[in-house]
Amino acid sequence: MSRPPYTEPTEADIAAVSEQLGREARGVVGIAARASDGSPAVVATAPRLPDGSPFPTFYYLCHPEAVAAASRLEAAGVMNEFNELLASDEEVRARYARAHGAYIADRDSVGEVPELSGVSAGGMPTRVKCLHALIGHALAAGPGVNPIGDLALERCDWGG
Repeated sequence: MSRPPYTEPTEADIAAVSEQLGREARGVVGIAARASDGSPAVVATAPRLPDGSPFPTFYYLCHPEAVAAASRLEAAGVMNEFNELLASDEEVRARYARAHGAYIADRDSVGEVPELSGVSAGGMPTRVKCLHALIGHALAAGPGVNPIGDLALERCDWGG
């Protein structure tokens, strides 16, 4: 099984992510996307945290401005619009289901956790629950992998 694309975190990366989150970064296995200034935007997180608890959100949006942009979209009700799109567009629904599979494959390449079997993030594969997770996946995987994450990223006001 191949490893998803991310860079190994440096001590400076872990310190930056900890500062961004306002707490110690836990279980970071890589930096999956960076902002234009080079700061971490998305971390890849181990599916089992150091304390033993399962953690399904492999791609975790950490850049404060990106997090705020995702929150603004959620507050504006964009998730309802995207859920309606999923319900009405068979092609988007199929691509979103594939994104769900890709997300799980990426996480499972780091470690399989039985409690997380079949679970991805953001509501995939059938609904839109968390734009933070879907934008994180879109930034990490690149355009074309997660259609809802791509749409949210296009609509958010974060310049990256």
